Amino acid sequence: MSIGIYSKLILRSRDDFKGRHFNGLMIIQAVNWYLRYCLSYRDIEELFLERGVSVDHSTLNRWVLRYAPLLEKRLRSYRKPHCGEVRIDETYIKVKGQWKYLYRAIDKNGTAIDFLLTAKRNIKAAQRFFRKAFKKEGLFAPTHIGTDKALPFPKTIQTMKNEYILPNRCVHETKKSLQQGIENDHFRLKRGIPRNGCFQSFHTARKTLNGYEAILWIKKGLGFKGKWTINEQIKLIQNIFGLNNNIPV
Repeated sequence: MSIGIYSKLILRSRDDFKGRHFNGLMIIQAVNWYLRYCLSYRDIEELFLERGVSVDHSTLNRWVLRYAPLLEKRLRSYRKPHCGEVRIDETYIKVKGQWKYLYRAIDKNGTAIDFLLTAKRNIKAAQRFFRKAFKKEGLFAPTHIGTDKALPFPKTIQTMKNEYILPNRCVHETKKSLQQGIENDHFRLKRGIPRNGCFQSFHTARKTLNGYEAILWIKKGLGFKGKWTINEQIKLIQNIFGLNNNIPV
């Protein structure tokens, strides 16, 4: 890494953690613990107490809501293009006792494409997701799209073709076997969520889910070659926030 890039990361980290009463490394460690493992805010509060540090669980909550979306935003530049064969599905997320809908897309190899939390499951919500995934930050136009047989998808795909967001040659398939990969991916994302019971607001759910998705991207490797240990993953997160003092320059 060049000296110029490293210097920019250091300067950015000063802005990221300006006014905080705790060290940036400690804050990012807490955020990573919460998003990576099945721990509640009170569990993490106790882990810090074991280390002689007192941090209230409400402070931990504020850290996650502040830094989880920032982690996801900065990781986007590390994602690799999908293979062209895309799987799209929606899963249920409980927010304030009511079910909401999380649209997600991966390719046939499990590479993450995008996600969107919506209040409703209809054509407008599906179109918002397709525009987010394939217009604003698309990493290649898909050649095949696999979905379930939900009614909004055929009309949405045709609308996206009419708007030149999807190529006309893009094939829509609804085979159930194609959806197994993304359904398993839903499970990987959601297995840590039940400890909360449910999110208390749509705003909280959206920001926290950004972090869950980001950590899942990191676990998948983001296309990096060679070993990809937990230590390598933590170093990447620290680098993104300009906190790794061992970066070679």
